[in-house]
Amino acid sequence: MTRTSVGILVFPEVEVLDFAGPFEVFSVTRLDEVTRYESVSPFEVFLVAESREPVVATGGLRLLPEHDFESCPPLDVLVVPGGLGTRVQVDNVRLIAWIRAEAGRVGTLTSVCTGSFLLAEAGLLDGLRATTHWRSLDRMEVTYPRVRVEREEHVVDQGRLLTSAGISAGIDMALRVVARFHGEGVARATARHMEYPYPETNARRS
Repeated sequence: MTRTSVGILVFPEVEVLDFAGPFEVFSVTRLDEVTRYESVSPFEVFLVAESREPVVATGGLRLLPEHDFESCPPLDVLVVPGGLGTRVQVDNVRLIAWIRAEAGRVGTLTSVCTGSFLLAEAGLLDGLRATTHWRSLDRMEVTYPRVRVEREEHVVDQGRLLTSAGISAGIDMALRVVARFHGEGVARATARHMEYPYPETNARRS
């Protein structure tokens, strides 16, 4: 089985569930629930950071990235999470350049929460609909006027580019990516395994 390569970007003060939610979804996906414990996920998922030094996420969780920008293998899917750290990383020229370059290579580009600010800073959301954490919707409109900020949708799907609302919304986004690659049945089975309610509606949750 050829596995789909999923890289999840991490950086200091990244929000934990922003990256851990999609990581869980992709890593526990199985094509056949009958053989769940004898098979592997069709997704190969790993963390990528600017360097391979430990990264401290929000709350003090220490992460050990598997790849840095130089060693990162070709990706099929890139996940850009958010968190308080994005307020610093929007000014990280090297990180923004890496995202921009990867966006030209991956088949599916996604963001969670304020990770959309990093995509916007890279110029990848110009003229497109996108969303972010509800507390940051106004800030996105002011900071990036070329982005058509979506306030009503939980996940904004623009073809090869998906942005999601805050934190736990990244799980919904990842399930949508699973459905895109392997069908809704597999995505529903993944959500059931996680004991997570499958998103029957895309309305933003209050």
